[in-house]
Formats: sequence, C-alpha cells, structure tokens
Amino acid sequence: MPVKKQTETKEKPAASLPQLRIKLKSYDSKVVDASCHQIAEISGRSGVEMAGPVPLPTEVKKYTVNRSTFVHKDAREQFEMRVHKRLIEIMNPNQRFIESLRDLTLPTGVEIEVKTI
Repeated sequence: MPVKKQTETKEKPAASLPQLRIKLKSYDSKVVDASCHQIAEISGRSGVEMAGPVPLPTEVKKYTVNRSTFVHKDAREQFEMRVHKRLIEIMNPNQRFIESLRDLTLPTGVEIEVKTI
C-alpha cells in the first residue's frame, strides 16, 4: 500500500507589531547624544519600550589639498569630516509617542530619519 504524506499546515505567525527605527546623524557627537536623550525622555513619558541608542560606526571623510596652487607639490594640508550616527528602535509605538516625536525640535545640524519596520 502506498503511504500518503500528510501535508503540514503552516501557521502564519501573528501579525508582527510595528516598530520604528530612528537614525540620527550629525557632525557633533554631543549634539547627537543630547538628541538621543530627548527621544529617550519622550519614550519614557509615553510608556513605550525603547532599544538604544546604539552608536554606529563614525563615517570619516578625508580630503588632501595642496597648500599652494602651482609650486611646492609636497606641501599639503589634510582635512577630515566626521559624521556621528546613532540608532534607536521603538517597539510598539503608540499615538502619543508619535505626536510627541513630530513636535520635537532638534538642535541645528541633526538629521533624523524615521522608518517603519
């Protein structure tokens, strides 16, 4: 007699709860840390679970420039720009947190990127 295989019914996982991934960038590390602290205070007041801030690798851009325009090829100056990054994840954001995040005024020079996962 041939053996019939039982087809397994795969249960779909429960609908994953929405998460917010907030990425902050700035040239000044103290300003980024202060902004992360503000977001942490907002999440504490609204009762939202937060993971982070996680420091991401600092992006360093280096530029080498000749000191003079035509002569003295060996005389050069080097400049660098550092971009400091932090990552914050918010689990189960509620409406109160999202409204507070919209009304948040960050210092000049901080770029914020918010993604829904």
